[in-house]
Amino acid sequence: MATHNATIERKDNENATLKLAIGSEELSIVLTEDNPNEIKAVFNKLLLQLKNGEIEFNLTDEKEDLHFHICKEYITQLNAELKSTYTELRDNGLLNETE
Repeated sequence: MATHNATIERKDNENATLKLAIGSEELSIVLTEDNPNEIKAVFNKLLLQLKNGEIEFNLTDEKEDLHFHICKEYITQLNAELKSTYTELRDNGLLNETE
């Protein structure tokens, strides 16, 4: 299982973005906006990554504020969903061949 970093980018006291780093790509989820299409796009990219192997995220942040606690729970839920989805992909033969 590959572990990737997740960080929080704070632009001011009210705007925050959760950044998910996968290799050289960085996926962004704006926490203070309601934009379902952008979240779907991030999840589609995560699905493509899952086809290559199981992944999870680890939140690293220096500041324990409200955004940190929200992101911590978000990452916990995301990791559970990624694990479940990977299992479904594997069970249905939808993973990319590694050999």
